[in-house]
Amino acid sequence: MSTTVPGFGTERITQLGLRDRVYDRVLDVLMGHDVEPGMRLSIDGLARTLGVSPTPVREALVQLERTGLVTREANKGYRVAPPLAGDQLEALFDARLIIESGAVELAARGDVASLCSRLAAALEEQAAVADEVAAIGAEDAPEELMARFFRSDWQFHQVLFDATRNPFLEEMSEIITTRVHRMRQIVEGGGDDTARAVAEHRAILDALTTGPSEAVTAMRSHLEAVRVRSRADATHTG
Repeated sequence: MSTTVPGFGTERITQLGLRDRVYDRVLDVLMGHDVEPGMRLSIDGLARTLGVSPTPVREALVQLERTGLVTREANKGYRVAPPLAGDQLEALFDARLIIESGAVELAARGDVASLCSRLAAALEEQAAVADEVAAIGAEDAPEELMARFFRSDWQFHQVLFDATRNPFLEEMSEIITTRVHRMRQIVEGGGDDTARAVAEHRAILDALTTGPSEAVTAMRSHLEAVRVRSRADATHTG
């Protein structure tokens, strides 16, 4: 009987920094299509698959439970969490509006020139991946390519959070943004919004050169647009 967990293959982790590496590896798989909501995540099974002791796996799952990507039931262990929908989805975007609007305003009060330079680099990478998706078509794009797009999209927001130099905001960003991208990434047959996401990010970058209030307005417009697209995705999967 196989002791591997679907989606994890036989890749083993042998380098230092086990907890972070295990966390990153499990997160990568949870953000893909090889796992299904409700699938059991065995600590011992994951440890064998990744070639590590159960301790870093347990620590990674505890951390991932805080993001809402996995759930834990007493005496039953961890499972892959279902995607958000309905009131939970609305609550998630309400939280994003509050946290990310505050983050972009705080970031805009710092070294704007340096921030814009880093955002431009992140946007350039995202636009390049979006072009690859457009050339193939979102419905035919391989999972790895879409995963790259979501990571590049996430990186744009992460640059803003990093610019706040506030570790609490950065921690909140991980919890919220991870849920959003997991939800969007598991959608089968959802619309291709890569070009729109790039355009909305470019509007945020442009607004930063004008002032904090304009940047906040651009961020809120972006998040409300993503909310609308996410509602459509949730309806599609439902």
